[in-house]
Amino acid sequence: QGGFTTILAMPNTKPVADNPDVIHYVHNKAEDVGVVNVLQVGAVTKEQKGLELSDIGGMVKAGIPAISEDGRSVMNAELCRQAMIKAAECGIAVLAHCEDANLVSGGVVNADARAAELGLKGITNAVEDVIIARDILLSRETGARLHLCHCSTKDSVRMVERAKEDGLSVTAEVCPHHFTLTSEDIPERPCAEPGKETAGETDADTNYKMNPPLREEADRMAIIEGLRDGTIDMIVTDHAPHSKEEKEKPITEAPSGIIGLETALSLGIRELVDKGYLTMMELVSRMSWQPAQFYHLDAGYLAEGGPADLVIFDSSEKWKAEGFLSKSCNSPFLGEELPGTVYYTVCGGKVVYRKM
Repeated sequence: QGGFTTILAMPNTKPVADNPDVIHYVHNKAEDVGVVNVLQVGAVTKEQKGLELSDIGGMVKAGIPAISEDGRSVMNAELCRQAMIKAAECGIAVLAHCEDANLVSGGVVNADARAAELGLKGITNAVEDVIIARDILLSRETGARLHLCHCSTKDSVRMVERAKEDGLSVTAEVCPHHFTLTSEDIPERPCAEPGKETAGETDADTNYKMNPPLREEADRMAIIEGLRDGTIDMIVTDHAPHSKEEKEKPITEAPSGIIGLETALSLGIRELVDKGYLTMMELVSRMSWQPAQFYHLDAGYLAEGGPADLVIFDSSEKWKAEGFLSKSCNSPFLGEELPGTVYYTVCGGKVVYRKM
C-alpha cells in the first residue's frame, strides 16, 4: 500500500538482532513469506545494553547492511569508536540514532512554548545535536561511514553540511513527520483512564509523540532546505507500530513512534513536490535511488534486465488515510485526504499489492 519493495528492519526485537543466528532467521523468514525484500540491521551492542560489542563480523557474513542501536545511542564514546572501527573494517555503515540519554530528563515533547502550554517536560535540540557532533568527530577519526537517522534540528542540518564540506563519509535522512508537522500541531485530547471519570482534564495526543520529537518551525524549514540543497540524502519512514492500548496511555507513559510506510510517499508529494521544494524525480531519488546506492543494493532504478521492483502511483489522485494494512494505526495523519494513490507494488516482477 505504501509502495516499498525493500525495507530495513531495525534490531530492537525480541530477541535483539545481535548475532548471526537471528539475522539468518529474519532473512530466511522474509524469503519464505516472499512479499518484499527485508534486510535486517544488526545491533551495535549485545542485547542493546551498551556494554559490549555484538558479533559484528559474524553478522556481516550473515548479510547485515549496517549496524545500529536503533532507538538509542551508544553512550560510551569509546565503545562507539570501537564499533565504528569494526564497521569500517567490514565495509558497512553505522546508523546513528542521536540522543544523549543524560539530557532527556523525562522529556516527552519538544522543549518550547507548546510543551509549557501542555504542562509537559521538554526535549531540547541539544539532546540530538550533542551526539551528532560526537559521532561526526568519531567518524572523522575512524573513517567509518556514518549515517545520521531521522535528523530533526536545524543544527543537525548545519553539522551535516559542514561534515560533507570537510569530505567526511557522513550522510543523513529525515522523516515525513518532521518536514510536515511542528510541536504547535500537537492537539490536546481528553484524559483517558479506564474506569475513571476525568472530566475537564486533558492530555496531549500520543499519535504526535515520536523520538526525536516534533520540533519548531525553524527546524522544519531547515530540514526542507537541507533536502532541497542536497545536504539531506534520504527520506525514510522510521515506521514504529504500537498498539491502540499502548498509545491510549498518558503521553508521559505511552511509547514514542508512529507508523509511516503508508503515508511517506503522499506526504513527500504534498509537502515537498506540490509546494515546489523538490521535483517528483528528486523525491523519488531521495526515497529509492539514493538509499539503494548508500546500501550498495541493486535497486532504485528501472532498466532492461534490472530488478523489477517498482511502484505505480497517481501523484494527483487523493486517498483517505484509513484502512491501513499495518496491524497498527498510530498515525497523526489518520483521516486526512492525501495525494499519491498507489495502484501497484511490484517486487521481483511479482505484483505484491494491487489497489482494489
